[in-house]
Amino acid sequence: MSGGAIALSCGEPAGVGPEIAVKAWEALGARLPFFWIGDPAHLPDGTPVAHIHAPEEALHAAATALPVLAQPFPAPAVPGRPAPENAAAVIAAIARGVELVQEGRASALCTAPIHKKALQDGAGFAHPGHTEYLAHLAGVDRVVMMLACPALRVVPVTIHIALRDVPGALTAELLEDTLRITHASLIGDFGIDAPRLAVAGLNPHAGEGGAMGREEIALIGPVLERLRDEGMALAGPLSADTMFHAGARAGYDAAIAMYHDQALIPIKTLDFAGGVNVTLGLPFIRTSPDHGTAFDIAGTGRADPSSLIAALEMARDMARARGA
Repeated sequence: MSGGAIALSCGEPAGVGPEIAVKAWEALGARLPFFWIGDPAHLPDGTPVAHIHAPEEALHAAATALPVLAQPFPAPAVPGRPAPENAAAVIAAIARGVELVQEGRASALCTAPIHKKALQDGAGFAHPGHTEYLAHLAGVDRVVMMLACPALRVVPVTIHIALRDVPGALTAELLEDTLRITHASLIGDFGIDAPRLAVAGLNPHAGEGGAMGREEIALIGPVLERLRDEGMALAGPLSADTMFHAGARAGYDAAIAMYHDQALIPIKTLDFAGGVNVTLGLPFIRTSPDHGTAFDIAGTGRADPSSLIAALEMARDMARARGA
């Protein structure tokens, strides 16, 4: 593996993060070594733990125990009940993971789910979420969120905003940056030499020639034409309702959607348990399971580790692609 083991930040300890980390280690072991950054006291009882002092030790320790780079927390983890006292330590675990991957001591960063309100209430967390905080730590102005599974890669241009605000937020600059970052990442992180992108329209039937909206004519189409002139393989603007069946997906490497649900509904329908959240445009690799803290089942042992396992495997594959 390029650069060593993967760093896994603990996320919200009152959620399912600790138990899915253990389940992921049980499934992967030394085949895909990673180390967990968090408080060992928050792991399920009976977890075999290898206390490491440096990321490099995880490569050998993972064969027999979950490698843990200890990050002390002030309060215990009570399933389903986030403690405000732990908010600063959750943030510190993320920052520590970023530092290690930027130093090249870890090959990638995988992040367990956080609870944004708990971080805001407990530590005045000033960022809308994980992605924006990572961009801040990396000193990057714009990043892109990709959701990926074996059947589909999809990128929303606008993300966590009200549907009524999407037309105003959708600008030519934002669309162009999203397309360029996605295109570059498919080459550098996914090993696709000549990426093919399918771009959805904003309106039903991609505006139907202006009858249902003019964003496709006035904004989306001109951006696509300009980038096609540079050599990008871009299809669109396309009607989103015909983009995601199996035959359509065979014709592109990633789909670009104009808003959150246009992107997330198809991927969660295709692979609800195995989707991965990938942040494109960072100077390091970051993946995350595509689910939240699941407070309602935390501590019950029922949490499905499939998405975390997929996130770790994708981080490994991306690290190999960058190394190559």
